[in-house]
Amino acid sequence: MRESDGVADGPESRDARDIVGVGFGPANLALAIAVEEHNEGVPAGREITAQFFEKRDSFGWHPGMLLDGSTMQIAFPKDLVTLRNPQSAYSFFAYLKSRGRLVDFVNHQTFFPSRHEFNDYLTWASGKVDADVRWATAVERVVPVETADGDSLFEVTADDGTRVLARNVVVGAGLRERIPEWAEPSPRCFHNHQFLFRIAEIPEVRNRRFAVLGAGQSAAEIVQYLHRNFPDAEVHNVFGRFGYSPADDSPYANRIFDPDAVDDFYGAPESERKRLLEVHRGTNYSVVDLELINELYALEYQERVRGARRLFMHRSSEITAVDDGPTGISVSVRSTVDGLVDQLECDARVLATGFEPAPLGSLFGDLPEGAEGAIGRDYRLELGISAGIYLQGGTERTHGLTSSLLSNVAVRSGEILTSIVAHTPAREPLAAAGETPEGLGTTIDTVDPIPTYVTSEAR
Repeated sequence: MRESDGVADGPESRDARDIVGVGFGPANLALAIAVEEHNEGVPAGREITAQFFEKRDSFGWHPGMLLDGSTMQIAFPKDLVTLRNPQSAYSFFAYLKSRGRLVDFVNHQTFFPSRHEFNDYLTWASGKVDADVRWATAVERVVPVETADGDSLFEVTADDGTRVLARNVVVGAGLRERIPEWAEPSPRCFHNHQFLFRIAEIPEVRNRRFAVLGAGQSAAEIVQYLHRNFPDAEVHNVFGRFGYSPADDSPYANRIFDPDAVDDFYGAPESERKRLLEVHRGTNYSVVDLELINELYALEYQERVRGARRLFMHRSSEITAVDDGPTGISVSVRSTVDGLVDQLECDARVLATGFEPAPLGSLFGDLPEGAEGAIGRDYRLELGISAGIYLQGGTERTHGLTSSLLSNVAVRSGEILTSIVAHTPAREPLAAAGETPEGLGTTIDTVDPIPTYVTSEAR
């Protein structure tokens, strides 16, 4: 196979997978289930072939934030399948039945399972689905190629040297940690996404003091966790607002997460989309469950009554300087109201600073200029070629707040699969997923793999 300007020449289109998935988190797991259920209802030889690459060695959903007592913010019917196929064998109810807890959960009388239980559900589904997943393997790059018959495909290269051809690439890489420019990650300074792992590995606790930056759900949960699990330590929460803002989970506001709302949002003028995102930020961003707000307030108040304080809220404040030393990390906290500065000698600083879309540039180095902004209603990048790139996330500007949340993952996976089927030409039976086309066995130029983060929906 000849290579010219990074484009391979002459592969056969029959050797291509219909789908190559980048990442195997909840989004592409939902897609794998949709593919399996689709294939069960089509004639032999018309199945959709799919292969997924996941850099982790096993399935996991925010393992660093599986805090005891945290519950989901979305109702359990918004699982991997139910809103697409209520009869699916992969529903949360089917999971409960398999675990012998269906009646017990019903008696629990809640729509919001614990984060631990929902993670177990997702792990159960990943083990049950008949999907070709190459674990501990990161996709390094995707380049367009032209087949011998003039068709367009993508060549997907993984870090283990595997190369496969794809008619469509579905990116489920999710989000990556947002780290402030002034923050230097270290054993004492880390993002909340890895909290449980990092807090278990911090050096000796000498200063008996922690600082948490952020005013969202994750920040509040970590403040509560540190206060409970380090009973001799102070916990300082630093945020720019005056206090926590409660999450708006009222029924009418939650309609912004309905599958039909994607149609309304996508079809609206750009100015209206921007307005709606701003109006409804309180449903998802930098907000905290009201019950947790009340618990923390009551805790802080009782400490003030007793005169033995361990919980401190630094409102309207910012971190202006840090110094990571051998025995702790020094944090300078400045009040934006009066300019006063508190100097805190801490054992760790947790950055509950949210996430941002993982950039496509490191994966699709040859994307046409502006392609990231040309996204169809079916989540397909409009590239002007027959091969398709679909985005499972990073489409908030065009598709609304459900872009990176679990709320719409079932319906979105069905819409993506429907689009892929519609773009798939009639052909002879496809090569079985898992077979490597002849001549695609060596590694070509590589770049750093992109992160495979997903957002948290827990309260």
